[in-house]
Amino acid sequence: MRLRLRAGVEKKEPSRAIIHLDMDCFYAAIEVRDRPELRGKPVGVGGARDRRGVLTTCNYEARKFGVHSAMPTFMALQRCPKLIVLPTRFDVYRRESATIRAILHRFTPLVEPLSLDEAYLDVSEHPGAPGPLAEVIRKLIYQKTSLTASAGIGPNKLIAKIASDLNKPNGQYEIAPDDVPAFMAALPVRKIWGIGAITEQKLQQRGIATCGDLQRYTRIQLQEIFGKFGAELYDLSRGTDDRPVEPHRERKSLSNEETFAINLETLAACEERLEELFADLMADLAQKENSRVVTKIFLKLKFADFTRTTVERAGLSPSLGEYRKLLAEAFARTGKSVRLMGVGVRFAPLEAPDAAQLSLL
Repeated sequence: MRLRLRAGVEKKEPSRAIIHLDMDCFYAAIEVRDRPELRGKPVGVGGARDRRGVLTTCNYEARKFGVHSAMPTFMALQRCPKLIVLPTRFDVYRRESATIRAILHRFTPLVEPLSLDEAYLDVSEHPGAPGPLAEVIRKLIYQKTSLTASAGIGPNKLIAKIASDLNKPNGQYEIAPDDVPAFMAALPVRKIWGIGAITEQKLQQRGIATCGDLQRYTRIQLQEIFGKFGAELYDLSRGTDDRPVEPHRERKSLSNEETFAINLETLAACEERLEELFADLMADLAQKENSRVVTKIFLKLKFADFTRTTVERAGLSPSLGEYRKLLAEAFARTGKSVRLMGVGVRFAPLEAPDAAQLSLL
């Protein structure tokens, strides 16, 4: 908890109590619930069996074979030949999601949905303790839907999100405010949002494996290494996250970007890194935003002199080939070496149901 000095008196700010609720294999769990003959079998939900298909999710029986969300369907079938691949039924998923959100709103008006199967709740003003409250919520969801949920409880979004992954499936984990420093010191850096395989590799090259290792660096040092994200890493590695729970927050876009340790001098070098960024973007889309309508795709570059350029196109499906075209156009504008590259999509407003959805598969 932070201390504020007012009129010479130190006063403790009240701790927030945040619950991160995550439905267990939501889409796959619904399919198994509705088709009991699938119980105990490996099930995936998502794309067709050709090379362009991508799994939106899979159940734990499939994960035992190394199958995971956002994996190409053909690869999932190679790892698990008996995998049962079912098409998505977003009308059903949305209906169940609405039922779950109605339950969440019984306990607090501060509910921020992240996707159909995930949400933050700010229960700071609720008279009940957050841990037992999360248990009650999870039991009510199961009674109403026959679906299980996992939960994380902490003093902010970051901690609650990390905690929700620690006792899955159908479990919960609570991290008290006083336990945050020790918890973060031992936490692997990969658990921090925004750190993917590439950034993790850079950190490992510097001998940084845990948040405790990261805490040895100053904010300025991290900014020099990772740009703007370095300043965020300084706070995140300490478990600091002041973001409020925003009930009416609607994601307008989704993107991934990377600041390179060494500037990229050629278009070919940029294309190599583009493939990794695109894969990360598609994984995020498949897992969290598969039901949203994509209206535009875009690519941005920051050059060595810190100038920027962005290219975007409407009406295009987010494919690697289309992003390569955007990259070629953006790079040709200056020919300068590239310091940062990002790829993303823009969504239609949720209240625009008549827009044509672009397939991600």
